[in-house]
Amino acid sequence: MARPKKEKELRHNHQIMLRLTDTEYEIVAANAKAANLSLAEYARKQIMNKKVIVKYELVADLPELKKLIGEFGKIGSNLNQIARHFNSGGIHSQEMRKAINQSIARIYEMKYEVLKLAGEFHGDTETYNE
Repeated sequence: MARPKKEKELRHNHQIMLRLTDTEYEIVAANAKAANLSLAEYARKQIMNKKVIVKYELVADLPELKKLIGEFGKIGSNLNQIARHFNSGGIHSQEMRKAINQSIARIYEMKYEVLKLAGEFHGDTETYNE
């Protein structure tokens, strides 16, 4: 069964011929691919000043981040054990309260470590404001 034809107003009947250097073509092709669009659709959007959303996936293989992720997992496990203890009618002891406070303090320390790493990874915001 054949695909239904587009309405007359929606058909692209006109062509614009354009020559690009190899470098220009590679840049346009890479941008179209990053935006998950065909070359024609990408060019059409650029010509018509429509917003093109390019999505980048960043993969960081930093040992510091892996260490922090592991620590987040351990703290989460500890907090789950504490919650299970209290939910099953466990007694609130000084030792338990101390463990909770230590976990909360460590979470805040790790938050600042992650923010520091993110700042190093993305650069200094003051540079962009000048």
